Amino acid sequence: MRFVDEFRDPALARDLADALRRETPRSMRLMEVCGTHTMAIARFGIKAALPEGVRLISGPGCPVCVTPQSLIDAFIELGRRPDMTLTTFGDMLRVPGTDTNLEVERARGADVRIVYSPLDAVALAAENPSRKVVFFGVGFETTAPAVALSVLEAQRLGLDNFFVLAALKTIPPALAALASNPDVALDGFLCPGHVSTILGSAAYEPLAADHKIPCVIAGFEPLDILQALLMLMRQVADGRAEVEVQYSRAVSREGMPVARRCIDTVFAPVDAAWRGLGVLPASGLGFRPEFAAFDAAQFLPEMPAEPPPPSVCECAAILLGLKSPAECLAFGTACTPERPLGPCMVSSEGACAAEFRYASGGSRMEGDR
Repeated sequence: MRFVDEFRDPALARDLADALRRETPRSMRLMEVCGTHTMAIARFGIKAALPEGVRLISGPGCPVCVTPQSLIDAFIELGRRPDMTLTTFGDMLRVPGTDTNLEVERARGADVRIVYSPLDAVALAAENPSRKVVFFGVGFETTAPAVALSVLEAQRLGLDNFFVLAALKTIPPALAALASNPDVALDGFLCPGHVSTILGSAAYEPLAADHKIPCVIAGFEPLDILQALLMLMRQVADGRAEVEVQYSRAVSREGMPVARRCIDTVFAPVDAAWRGLGVLPASGLGFRPEFAAFDAAQFLPEMPAEPPPPSVCECAAILLGLKSPAECLAFGTACTPERPLGPCMVSSEGACAAEFRYASGGSRMEGDR
């Protein structure tokens, strides 16, 4: 495995890798549903530890990547108003819209700021009462509590110039859609760690019960991932479909009720469009009526239509696990981190970015394949 000496316990890593290789399961397709897992798997060459016939594929675990292009276009359109200040996480800056991106718009004069927390955007609104400050609320259940808290804080401060363009999504409906898609044909999910600290492991129990698909919640150290994969493979081999928690030091069955209550105070489930997956019922978070004054969508006469993706970009198929990044004809040629055609190449959690950074040019150890 790559960089094995960087493992917290290299000897244990080799023991787990040996245990994985000793397993003799049938062929299986396992999906990790977390961009941080995707990066760690690529960085440490974890796929090299898997037996022949076991394929580990990346799913829609990058919130930037699954944000539909129409919402990116809408956020860019807001920034063209002279009274608007746009705030966002750094990942969004170079994600392509239909004709431009936020980095280009900033160079053209739009007021675009990078923030590290939605509360930074609230502080900016408090300091600039003459400007409308809009935060692009992109994320899963991990980000949603902070976005909800920022709205509650803006309400507490009496701010009338702080807004959120909500693009928040929830993971379980996406996993259910993938599990029921015969083209994807999955045998098990490596479930996200950060999201699961909020949701709790109980959130995946209907998925395992209804779709008969094994789930293992994994931590983020390479040792965590190796152990979780071993647990997942054994479930598949045994014909079990359970929810197991490898990341037990952080994930409980009930999760974080306080964080979920914060989300539920401000937001309610709504149908939402996912890049690659289409519109999934009750998979997004929209403002409750009592907080509608904070919804930046009020400044858009209508939401832009979803444009067709670039003809050579396979981001949608990659998010579904139907193709690997290397199977995209544009990968590493027409599409690079410097000139991305789609979000999977530019996001720090994107599958294409992980493949480009590590699998295409990272150092290798004996035994990598």
